[in-house]
Amino acid sequence: MNPIAKTNLQLADILMGWDPFRIGAGQYDTEMADIIQAVHETDNLETLVRKIRAIFELSFEKLLPREEIEPIASALLAVKENSSCDLPFQR
Repeated sequence: MNPIAKTNLQLADILMGWDPFRIGAGQYDTEMADIIQAVHETDNLETLVRKIRAIFELSFEKLLPREEIEPIASALLAVKENSSCDLPFQR
């Protein structure tokens, strides 16, 4: 399997279990895609927290507390970091 696809599946697994607005886990497909893209765009926790917050604010017109976002953002960046160690060396 393509390493990026594998990472995306791992990221999606984490996000599928997160239900920040208590509407039912797995009900955030659009936001999940945007968050996965954001994970690939940054290695900085604070930047990812801000991006996730903006994604949900746009969709739900509500601000999630930073304290609720930070643990999930940290877990997502950890998956990305661990997967980068698995990438084959290419010349």
